[in-house]
Amino acid sequence: MLTGWHVAPELGLFTVLAQGPLGGEVLAERLELHPRVWRDFLDALVALGMLRRDEDGRYANTPETGTFLVRSRPGYVGGLLEMANARLYGFWGSLTEALRTGQPQNEERSGGNLFDVLYADPARLRGFLQAMSGASLPSARAIAAKFPWERASSFADLGTAQGCLAAQVALAHEHLTGIGFDLAPVGPVFESYVHPLGLGGRLRFQAGDFFRDPLPEADVLVMGHILHDWDLEQKKALLAAALLALPRGGSLVVYDAIIDDTRSTNAFGLLMSLNMLIETRGGFDYTGADCIGWMREVGFREARLEHLAGPDSMVIGTK
Repeated sequence: MLTGWHVAPELGLFTVLAQGPLGGEVLAERLELHPRVWRDFLDALVALGMLRRDEDGRYANTPETGTFLVRSRPGYVGGLLEMANARLYGFWGSLTEALRTGQPQNEERSGGNLFDVLYADPARLRGFLQAMSGASLPSARAIAAKFPWERASSFADLGTAQGCLAAQVALAHEHLTGIGFDLAPVGPVFESYVHPLGLGGRLRFQAGDFFRDPLPEADVLVMGHILHDWDLEQKKALLAAALLALPRGGSLVVYDAIIDDTRSTNAFGLLMSLNMLIETRGGFDYTGADCIGWMREVGFREARLEHLAGPDSMVIGTK
């Protein structure tokens, strides 16, 4: 029942309509939709509030889909939906088995590894990294606005992907220099994302594995949509590594779809934790109280929780 959300961005529907309203038959031809199904598909999206249809039967984007689901626009978040359609939709069909076995249901079922598969194919990797930008953009903008960046001169984004967070922070605060830290194959994707924004002089890529290599030294370290990928001991190891890399008074910002402490209202965070079951061997999402407790356990002097956007919140730890 949710395939309209997943398929429409992949088809380029909203991008085609960015040029203006189109009649159904013209739109169906451009999208190469079969005559039997195009009307039901487009009208279902109207009913879902993702398209508008005027009295002449022409279809148009809504303000929201025109802002967030047009590939050429800076607010595009459709990469996450494209990845969900290409990968996750099928894996979630095995949720029953995952719930009974506690085992991943992705590429690992056939002896593969999620990250090995992604990083072996440049096109697939680029799509995955674009999806991460789609998931991170609203929170990246909120962090750029809410964190007291005037107290810092440098930052590093750990697991930077395309560099969405790094770019938003640098665009908002011209006094900052930043590092995007990720595995080496990500470097060209990072550079192709930040250089057109005019940020090549203030942002640079640093290749590394945060379980094997020292983390970059900076006034602020950011770990976004990273911590939930790992089991409890790995989570604590990453927090401890960040503490070691920070100067006294420096800060670590961890953001995820952090579950509310009562575990009763952030449905997205709870479902994301089930997605970690599907995708990883030990990953899980967590509450703000959990993260604050882990930070204090590894040695952070202070830690606090602050909401960002949608289901995401950040925990700020101070050394």
